[in-house]
Amino acid sequence: MKKFFIFLIFLIISSSIFFFNYHENNKFIIDTLELSGSAKEGDSIFKVNCVGCHGITARGLVGPDLHSITKRLTDKEIIKQVTGGLTPPMPSFEIDPVNMSNLLKYLHSLE
Repeated sequence: MKKFFIFLIFLIISSSIFFFNYHENNKFIIDTLELSGSAKEGDSIFKVNCVGCHGITARGLVGPDLHSITKRLTDKEIIKQVTGGLTPPMPSFEIDPVNMSNLLKYLHSLE
């Protein structure tokens, strides 16, 4: 019975952590997608953070070619990729919604 209660407490704590992280991540995505962004500002963000792997023209080096990335992935998937670094060796980036919106606008300009 004691093991059951320990498991139940663990399950409740784990679920709470997941819920709060999911909610926070979801809010970030919603906040980002509500903004219109600036391709010019996004280009600057790209040049500071992304050219080392994706190249100055975003045609890819270590990371993939990003031209037409917005046709392969949704904006929500791109946000998750940038903030979570889901595919190694891509790192995760701490970025605010305004700059993420700017980066998205820039990526859309590469179509």
